Amino acid sequence: MKRNRHTEEQVITILKAHERGVSVAELARQNGVTEQTIYRWKGKYGGMEVSEVKRLRELEAENARLKKLLAESVLDNAALKEIVAGKVVTPEAKRRAVTHLVTGSWLSQRHACRLLGLPRSVARYQAKPRDDEPLRARLNALATCYPRYGYLLLHALLRQEGLVVNRKRTYRLYREAGLQVRARRCKRLVRPRAPMPCPDRPNQRWSMDVVSDQLASGPRFRVLNIVDDFSRECVGQLVDTSISGRRLARFLDEVAQQRSLPASIVCDNGPEQTSKAMFLWAREQKVMLAFIQPGKPTQNAFIESFNGKFRDGCLNQHWFLSLADARHEIDQWRAHYNHVRPHSSLGYMPPVAYAQRCA
Repeated sequence: MKRNRHTEEQVITILKAHERGVSVAELARQNGVTEQTIYRWKGKYGGMEVSEVKRLRELEAENARLKKLLAESVLDNAALKEIVAGKVVTPEAKRRAVTHLVTGSWLSQRHACRLLGLPRSVARYQAKPRDDEPLRARLNALATCYPRYGYLLLHALLRQEGLVVNRKRTYRLYREAGLQVRARRCKRLVRPRAPMPCPDRPNQRWSMDVVSDQLASGPRFRVLNIVDDFSRECVGQLVDTSISGRRLARFLDEVAQQRSLPASIVCDNGPEQTSKAMFLWAREQKVMLAFIQPGKPTQNAFIESFNGKFRDGCLNQHWFLSLADARHEIDQWRAHYNHVRPHSSLGYMPPVAYAQRCA
């Protein structure tokens, strides 16, 4: 706090000298202040004595003390009115209000409980904390293993293990441990939403698309993803440095040996999907290739959603040393995605379990 170099007594003395005929300029030079300061002192203390200045200072201090007491009294009355007005409704809030009234020596505990309509047994109840350490340790282990999973997916995994039922408990421990996943915000386009027709059984319609990534040594590779639109199951993933139409047709034949082909496959207008080899394969297998409109990936929303999960949970998490290493890690991730990872649109069930239940 800044302190004045001149006390009120000194200011009165300087003003008395001015009244005796000393010029303002001379007083300013002698006391090391500006002439404007002399005039301001004259406007505030002109014609006053030292005793009057002391009395004025005492009155100002007394006024400040009375204002403080009045403010504290009004605040206490407002707090008491808020407690008694019935705005406190929950047992915990009423318990805090009773404690406040008792510790403030306003009312006894019996009187405060009767006033707020709270049983004395509830006011005296001491909460018994639950042992959350095993659940907290398992939650931290799952969050470390799957760093891009939010609390809903982690809760579904814990529920599969029979460790938790209420997701609010999982969320509380999730927040206390500071495991929040940093959201990646993207620009939202305002456009009318048109519902996409969904298939009603497995292997009715597939979607496929290609994503790319880079090895640690520099070369880039591509991954062809195929997803069942009904069960959200990843039917297959083709990993190679380049994917031609013939290579894609051979891969689809390999997939067809393990499961039946769908009636249609939704795909974009990539060169490997619009090739002559794919046209001949589709005509031979009697599978319709449903191409989306150029520049509208939302028409292939199922595979685009899968691509986001695949890049966030696999490609962004690993640093691939070679193409063989990439294939191994991608196979491991696909097995986890199909058999373990809960899917929010499937009632937090894994895709394979959901397909088996619907079958």
